[in-house]
Amino acid sequence: MSSSRTALPIDQQTVVVTGGARGLGSRLVQAFLGQGARVVINYLHSAEAARELAATHSGRALAVRADVRDPEQVAAMVQAAEGHFGSSVSTVVNNALVDFSFNGDARPHADTLTPQHLDQQFSGTVHGALNTVQAALASMRGQGFGRVINVGTNLFQHPVVPYHDYTAAKAALLSLTRTLAHDLGPDGITVNMVSGGLLRTTDASSATPEGVFDMIASTTPLRRVTTPAEFADAALYFASPWARAVTGQNLVVDGGLVMN
Repeated sequence: MSSSRTALPIDQQTVVVTGGARGLGSRLVQAFLGQGARVVINYLHSAEAARELAATHSGRALAVRADVRDPEQVAAMVQAAEGHFGSSVSTVVNNALVDFSFNGDARPHADTLTPQHLDQQFSGTVHGALNTVQAALASMRGQGFGRVINVGTNLFQHPVVPYHDYTAAKAALLSLTRTLAHDLGPDGITVNMVSGGLLRTTDASSATPEGVFDMIASTTPLRRVTTPAEFADAALYFASPWARAVTGQNLVVDGGLVMN
C-alpha cells in the first residue's frame, strides 16, 4: 500500500486522545475539536471532567474510560468510538501520564530510584502507546491513512530537573516512535513526537514551584514558558495534510530552550 495517498484533513479525522480529560490532554482535545475532528476523550479517573468536555461539542466528542495499560480496554475503546461515530479511527494522540507529578522535591533520587518507579512509567508511557497504536492499526491500514502523535519531553535532551523514571520512559517512547514510523510508513501511517518542556500550567506541573517556571522562562529565547495551547498547535500540524511527508520526527516545543 502506498503512503502517497491523499491525507485526510483534520475535519475528516476520528481522533483518540489518551488522558484527554484534564491538563494538556484537554487542550489537545479542544484543539482537534476546534478544527472539526471527531474526538474520543479517553480518561481513567476523571469521568466528570471528560463528560463535561464532551458535552461542549455534542455529536463530535465522546468520553470513554479505559486504562491505556490494558490492551483489552483500549481495544474496546476503539470499537466503541467507531460504533458511536460510524467512522474508523484515523489518529491517536498518546498523552496519558500515569500517576506522575512534576514535583522536584518528591522525585526519586539516584539513591532511591527503584525498578518499580521505572516500570510504572514504562507501563503507562510505552506500553500504553503501543496498545493504542495496535488497537487502531487495522482501521488505519484499512483507510491507507493514519496519524500517531506521541507526547514526549525535552528533559532527555536538557534535564533541568532529573526525573529519572519519567524521562527514561519518554526516551524509550521516542525510540518506539522512530521504529514504528519505519514499520508503518508503507501503510500510509506517520508516527511523530511532540516534546514540550515544562508547561504553564497543567495538572502535572501544578506542584512545580514558581521559581522553577521563572528560571526556565529566563533561559529560553522567547523568555517565557510554553502553554498547553501552544503545544497542542504542534500536534495539529502532525495530524494535518501539511505534514503528509513527515514521519519519525521529534518536534521540540519549548520556546527554544532546546535547539536540535
